[in-house]
Amino acid sequence: MTPGQKGTVLLVEDEKAAQDFLRKILDTEGFRVVTAANGREALQRLDEAVIDVIVTDLMMPVMSGMDLLVQVRSLADPPPVIVVTAHGSKETGRDLVNRLGAYDYLSKPISSDDLVLKIERAVEMRAMREAARVLSGQLQGRVRLDSIVGESAAMQNIFKLVLKIARSNVTVLLRGESGTGKELVARAIHRYSQRSANPFFAINCAAIPETLLESELFGYERGAFTGADRRKVGLFEAASGSTLFLDEIGDLSPALQGKILRALQEKEIRRIGGNPSIPVDVRVLAATNRDLETMMREGRFREDLYYRINVLPIVLPPLRTRPDDIAPLARLFLERAVTEHGKRIDGIAANALDLICRHSWPGNVRELAAIVERAVLLADGPQIEAADLPEEVRTSREPGTLRIEIPPNGIDIEDVERALLLQAMEKSDWVIARAARLLHTSYRTMQYRLEKFGIRKPGPPEPAPASKPESS
Repeated sequence: MTPGQKGTVLLVEDEKAAQDFLRKILDTEGFRVVTAANGREALQRLDEAVIDVIVTDLMMPVMSGMDLLVQVRSLADPPPVIVVTAHGSKETGRDLVNRLGAYDYLSKPISSDDLVLKIERAVEMRAMREAARVLSGQLQGRVRLDSIVGESAAMQNIFKLVLKIARSNVTVLLRGESGTGKELVARAIHRYSQRSANPFFAINCAAIPETLLESELFGYERGAFTGADRRKVGLFEAASGSTLFLDEIGDLSPALQGKILRALQEKEIRRIGGNPSIPVDVRVLAATNRDLETMMREGRFREDLYYRINVLPIVLPPLRTRPDDIAPLARLFLERAVTEHGKRIDGIAANALDLICRHSWPGNVRELAAIVERAVLLADGPQIEAADLPEEVRTSREPGTLRIEIPPNGIDIEDVERALLLQAMEKSDWVIARAARLLHTSYRTMQYRLEKFGIRKPGPPEPAPASKPESS
């Protein structure tokens, strides 16, 4: 919340005239207002900005105010909700407060004074609750970010870094294996930034053909090519004043890399088919699971773009290296799946949770979420049982069951390490990033160990020396 601002209100109202009327009141009183036309849109706004209080109409299409209230109450840190009820529906309002946990209610026609007073009290209550939560986290040595679970030391360090850099405009490069939650961290950076009142923009650079990706990023003018029957605004222009997340940036072609570099350096873009430069104010967050350093050496990724986006790198560890987070994440995904599918499941049985914690999770957090949802759909009883888990999880081996036979005269542990490193590199066609994944370690650690043992990719065999002709 910036100085002079009372807080951010999410106003959920399907009637445009009523929405405009209430927004004008709140604008005049110094609130920042974010609007939505129904409950589903409101949930999207909660992902895009830090909301202090929600004011929602009760009867709306797509998703009602009551359904929205139920969804909001299931969040880890829900903002207070003030429900607007029809004239003479005080009983409904009281029931929503007592039964579903609404903060308060307002009956139509709405009094401006009552509206402002109740919002001010709700914002103050949320501020006090947030202060208590932060203090509690400091006392326990823990930091929490909305929508992200991370009790491990590695994730705690990332959370602290996110809070430290969020309010700056520095470019951030998020690195890590697929499924580790790079987009979630990008969204958290946006939510805690000064740009949080504006929508969060994201695009997967690997999912769109190059010919379409350029127009998605930079837009085009009418008549720029066949089929361009109207002007299109690209993401760099639409995200001006906000945050743009470029996922899988390592998959960009060299031509697009150059255009993105120019946009970052010059803070301006040109639409396809257009001449004038358009100034843009975009904070770019990028992510990749590729080995950009190797790609640079091979000429597949521009060195100048690498240093431009790698101002502040954040490396997300794979789930297998942070076992403290597996059980809390599994419980979080259980709650979400139960809510989404409407099933009555109380928890995860001890034997099933043990198997979940023992699994290596090559697909990381994304794989865990999918498997818990699958188990929720298959479960017949009040808990997820071992039988509800897929075979690859049920047959996970115990940690530490790998056995290496030690000969009677002993073995040098460095010989074992050297042999493992060499075997991993050979299996990975001498690509360090792939070998690091096989050995469940980081790229930098793998690089250090290869240098330590002097392991290098063998070159082509030297030609045999030419034989001299025999003298007669």
